Amino acid sequence: MATIVMKLNGTIYTTVMSLPYSPANKIRVSALLVLIFTFASISSGENTYEDNTYEFLKREYSLSKPYQGLGSSSSSHWEFMGNTMIMPEHIRLTQDLQSRQGAVWSRIIMCNSHPCYLRDWELRVQFKIHGEGKKNLNGDGLAIWLTKERMQNGQVFGNTNFFTGLSVFVDTYPNDDKQHERTFPFISAMVGNGSVAYDHDRDGRSTDLGGCAAHVRNVEYDTFLLIRYMKNRLTVMTDIEGKQEWKDCLDIPGVRLPQGYYFGISSATGDLSVCRSTLPSVDYRVDPNVHVEDEGRSFITTLFLFIVSVVVLVVVVVVILFLYNHYKENRRKRFY
Repeated sequence: MATIVMKLNGTIYTTVMSLPYSPANKIRVSALLVLIFTFASISSGENTYEDNTYEFLKREYSLSKPYQGLGSSSSSHWEFMGNTMIMPEHIRLTQDLQSRQGAVWSRIIMCNSHPCYLRDWELRVQFKIHGEGKKNLNGDGLAIWLTKERMQNGQVFGNTNFFTGLSVFVDTYPNDDKQHERTFPFISAMVGNGSVAYDHDRDGRSTDLGGCAAHVRNVEYDTFLLIRYMKNRLTVMTDIEGKQEWKDCLDIPGVRLPQGYYFGISSATGDLSVCRSTLPSVDYRVDPNVHVEDEGRSFITTLFLFIVSVVVLVVVVVVILFLYNHYKENRRKRFY
């Protein structure tokens, strides 16, 4: 009696054959089972990869206190630059002084392994913007990045212009005095391709995807920002009123973000105004239940799995027919 179990695309197929025992039959069945189990291990390996990637990303892309040792060794997954100060309870990106810049950047590339099944993610940032300037005289603000570039100084909230990737800005100062339709501080998002500049003089109006007003300056309670990317949809929500409630800021479908980029958070103060930004925590999460595969690898992997499935099915059918004919031949010989 030989039982062959095969799992293809989540469906289990079982074949039971009554075969006379012989060394030759034992070798053939063993070879078949090795082939089937090898193929099954490829499928189960994908699930293991997803689980391991989920736990790795959740752990390595989050920042939580205490922060001692951040960026002080090559084993740290984050590093800082500029005027950033690492405190036990928070990270101070900029001080209450003019023309200061600071940033923290991940050293680990976001989902650079291939294949990568975890394209959907969520980032929750707890931040605080405060200073001694008058109303609307605190600048410039802070920005959260997922970009190809990292650890570069620049004029865009402490980071370089002409960036490639996503940025969510918390702009605290209106540079364009002629426009009064926005209330500052203002949260906006932009996707750069490396050749389009962020227009700082116009507060990024020509390139932003949308945004909302956010009264986050000099408040006594904690302020939070949520950035979610799921099924090519970018959502930004805020919890800035001390009510522990998320409110919609922007929701943009059809946003395509490549893989292999770095997370970062930067801040800058202006020439005529002062503001200091602190970062109590960054909580990175991935959704293990939703897998949006990269389009390039999806076709190749699907084609490969299809070919392997066809080959395995053909081998199974051929071996079963061969063993069945061999069995019938042995029974026929017994009658003579």
